[in-house]
Amino acid sequence: MHAFITQYADKVTAVLNCFDRVIFKGHLRSICYPKGLDNFLTYQDLTLKQFGHFAQTQSDRLIVHAKSTAAKHRCPYRFLQRHIRKDEEAARIAAEAKITQGLIGVFAELESCRSFKLAWGSGRPRLVSTTRKCICLYYYFLHPKLGLIHVRLQSGLPFTIQIAVNGHEWLAREMKRHGLGFTQLDNVFVQLADASRTQRMADQFWQQDWPALLDKLAGFVNPLLQSTLAPYRYYWTVDQAEFATDIVFRDRAALAPLYGEFVKHALLCFHARDLLGFLGKKLTASFSQEVLTDFKTRIEGMRVQHRVGKNWIKMYDKLALVLRIETVINHPYGFRIRRQGIRQGKRQLGWFPMSKGVRGLYRYAQVARAANHSYLAALAVVADPAPAQQLLHDCTRRLEHQQRSYRGFNPAAQEDIAVFRAVMDGQSHLQGLRNRQLRDALYPHALTDQKIQRKLSARVGRLFRRLHVRGLIAKVPRSRRWRVTPNGHAFMSMSLHHHAEAYPQTILKLAA
Repeated sequence: MHAFITQYADKVTAVLNCFDRVIFKGHLRSICYPKGLDNFLTYQDLTLKQFGHFAQTQSDRLIVHAKSTAAKHRCPYRFLQRHIRKDEEAARIAAEAKITQGLIGVFAELESCRSFKLAWGSGRPRLVSTTRKCICLYYYFLHPKLGLIHVRLQSGLPFTIQIAVNGHEWLAREMKRHGLGFTQLDNVFVQLADASRTQRMADQFWQQDWPALLDKLAGFVNPLLQSTLAPYRYYWTVDQAEFATDIVFRDRAALAPLYGEFVKHALLCFHARDLLGFLGKKLTASFSQEVLTDFKTRIEGMRVQHRVGKNWIKMYDKLALVLRIETVINHPYGFRIRRQGIRQGKRQLGWFPMSKGVRGLYRYAQVARAANHSYLAALAVVADPAPAQQLLHDCTRRLEHQQRSYRGFNPAAQEDIAVFRAVMDGQSHLQGLRNRQLRDALYPHALTDQKIQRKLSARVGRLFRRLHVRGLIAKVPRSRRWRVTPNGHAFMSMSLHHHAEAYPQTILKLAA
């Protein structure tokens, strides 16, 4: 990210890395699978024939508790006949009632949830997992530490809880508590009095005692934990984590022209290998997940989203003042964390796949922050038009070097565009570029005859010298690999953009 900040130092006023939305899920692990629930019913001296009545009774208890709790706190309980934006409705209720802390209201909605049913067959019936409709209770709070949050309780077995927290809301309250000045609009900080201190404060989010905080909220909404479920506690996981890197610009005029170029660069130049590289992965033959790029124009502005399986990276401008790069992790198992684990039958400390356990929240921050910073580093090549035009002039003319002449590159020639596309391939950013790698990309159907391969190798070697004498690539020390320089990124990215978009549009306009 340092390259990005250096590139636009005169336009950037602050940088903040912070969790945005984090969704925690609580599971009663002893009863969240059929065999465990069967054992629980036995412990309660209940038969399988009594399962339906027992489940309905507990569901009714939770709904009655929600209504009585809402009445006790003098706030509304509302059964929703149609879908609404519950967060916005809760914020409206809090503003009208002037609620600054505590319960705002309870919404009930019929939703599909993972539950259980009796499966009849030969012999004794059994419990099986299924998806069925049940009432879900949404408790909305203005929490003294977390701000506006909601707790979603599934009224049917296995009583799964979901708690949504916003890291920016938490940080705003922490800054107020420590007397730090800031300006917050919507869900973004557009001014920070002390950016470095704010960043240190934001880094403490994952250090909170989340199990204790979440257990307290669960006890408030689920009275069964003090009676029927007294021996059990929720096991907390991170169901979804959004981690944002916000680049605060001086004003709208500073970000607006740049953001359009960022969007174009992301759509034209970021391919599957690049996106995997941002997330610290490689594109291999065994990789089977989808890698997609999605672009949308909204009322708020343009948004680019890159999906890698169930995880994604988003770029959008907040209020035309803040460039936000956000990594969303739903499926952490492809990443690694240093922890105790079993390997070759022995328990040892090492790098193992990440789990969803809430204790690993710090690792979510590390992985997502690295992805955001890699994305910003890749955007650092987007520059103002004047320097790019000068670079274009220098790279297209013939050059004399050490008494040898090297012809220039033609950004309109298909041959040179193929070279740029191969050199800018995402794999070269991870490991560097070798002669054979570029040869295979430019001549994929070449014969395996050694004489032909030697000729092609010499041809690619001369191509490397043409790129090198112009400063577009540089040698990786003590290796046979080459890396793309910042000038190379700027020139080749600009050439690919013009060849793919600007030239065809200009020709169509002139032809018309």
